[in-house]
Amino acid sequence: MLKIAVIFTNYGPYHIARVSSFYESCKLIGWEVIGIEMGRYETTYEWEANIQDLPFKLISVVKDKPWTEVRFRDLFARINNSLLEINPDFIVIAGYFEIGMLFALFWSHWHRKKSILLSESTENDFKRSWWKENIKSWIIKKYASALVGGNPHKRYLINLGLSCESIFLGYDVVGNDIFHPKNIQNLPNVIKQPYFLAINRFIPKKNLSFLISAYENYCKIKGDSAWDLVLCGSGELYSNLNQQITALKLTSSIHLPGFLQQEELLPYFAHAGCFIHASIQEQWGLVVNEAMAAGLPLLVSNRCGCYEDLIVEGVNGFGFDPENKEELTNFMVKMSSGEVDLDRMGQASLKHIEKYSPEYFAQGLKNAIEFAMHKG
Repeated sequence: MLKIAVIFTNYGPYHIARVSSFYESCKLIGWEVIGIEMGRYETTYEWEANIQDLPFKLISVVKDKPWTEVRFRDLFARINNSLLEINPDFIVIAGYFEIGMLFALFWSHWHRKKSILLSESTENDFKRSWWKENIKSWIIKKYASALVGGNPHKRYLINLGLSCESIFLGYDVVGNDIFHPKNIQNLPNVIKQPYFLAINRFIPKKNLSFLISAYENYCKIKGDSAWDLVLCGSGELYSNLNQQITALKLTSSIHLPGFLQQEELLPYFAHAGCFIHASIQEQWGLVVNEAMAAGLPLLVSNRCGCYEDLIVEGVNGFGFDPENKEELTNFMVKMSSGEVDLDRMGQASLKHIEKYSPEYFAQGLKNAIEFAMHKG
């Protein structure tokens, strides 16, 4: 029986949906799938996930605290012990940046196992330097194949030296059914006015100050007919953003419900008029998948990794330059004008995101493994 270990830093709702589908698909052909997470606790993402009834076995390398608080030597020892216990034939590794993931890659080579890369990096999501890219290229070539989010991610790995035929699509998906309008439409409407919805960590790259400024201009144009704005999330910029909202006298129309777990976000998805994602730098943007699965029209920064694959201009929404405040303001006016068929756009989002399902991830990862099996 082929044994496959799938390593993430932490298994949240996204990861569970993907690996559960992969597990069910592999079970049909006699492959065994085991999940490994660096730690049960995560400091960057505070999501909660029920791991009690998973169809697959999940091993937490660090159980009692965030894995980033463990000394490197102890972390390596724990990863080594976990991998020796499983003795997988293939190791599927999420990324090449975290030190634990690099150790898993080198472990696979030391023990003559094949490794599959899960990647959502693009050429433009960070400033690139030639020497770092050379090191990255050397690392990338250690993988037998890769599963990536979309076309920009595939092009980047090709530039780093991985062959086109060894790269497969389907990494960036969510459990679409959870967000489907038929499953959330009867949830209570938290905001009584029509509203734009944005969901982010409150950190610089999410560009929320820009969004608030564009919204201020929008309110000046629309007056009493302006939609509200809901900003779900939390983070280091919360106080600054709150001060900006107060200074602009927008406290009655901009809502800050804080960080919400997936289930708590569903009522906001259910009743929003349009979803906005304004990041100036984003490897993919899974929250856009969620908004599409909820049947929402979209305004998405063209710097987001998902933009090329998920946004069909004028069909399910529009892309915008996240440094052009006037452009975003104009799109907000357009979307709330009554002159755009928002229902049609939302249905287009729903239709387009059907492909980007956990089953798409499962098939893509199976293809990557089968390619690696036949690679010399």
